[in-house]
Amino acid sequence: MTFKEAVKKSWDFLQEDSWQSWIVSLVLIIVIIKFVFFPVLSLLTGTSLPLVVVESCSMYHESGFDSWWSQNAAWYESRNITKADFEEFTLHNGLNKGDILIVTGEKRPKLGDIIIYDAGSNHPLIHRIISLDPIQTKGDHNIAQLVPGNNPYGIDETKVKESTIIGKASFKVFPLLGWIKLIWFEPLKAPQDRGFCK
Repeated sequence: MTFKEAVKKSWDFLQEDSWQSWIVSLVLIIVIIKFVFFPVLSLLTGTSLPLVVVESCSMYHESGFDSWWSQNAAWYESRNITKADFEEFTLHNGLNKGDILIVTGEKRPKLGDIIIYDAGSNHPLIHRIISLDPIQTKGDHNIAQLVPGNNPYGIDETKVKESTIIGKASFKVFPLLGWIKLIWFEPLKAPQDRGFCK
């Protein structure tokens, strides 16, 4: 059998309406995504984590930007971040749980960037830079920064090491589509952390 005949026979098998062809197709899809799609995307974006799913409500804006700002302005203004500054930040309207983000390698973080970094917890943290010297972050929806004593992982957002930064959220590609992944892990979370953001 020639190579061309083998390819045609394999293609015909994959197009069959049988449980065997469905299983082989599913395995092929998983192999292609894991060993072709993600490595190529990592190469193009310059980071080991080119796609992330937002898993919490820490970056959620429960209302339009103006309403959100009026509720949070005092905290940011006390750190010399004005409304005009914030409106220039990437993804200034926040993120929703389940959003899928394209992440790019970022060697020079800027004020207002949403970075993905290893904070010493189970999952990378996705929060906004609110200071550069030292690098500090905060979740838009959080009342205050995470510091040891106010979170179960001992995260300290006031001292982010540049070496822990995995990348920068460049844009949302599929809002809420990440729920396809999250739905499997929601039952394992604490009751107050489950479900959509409110």
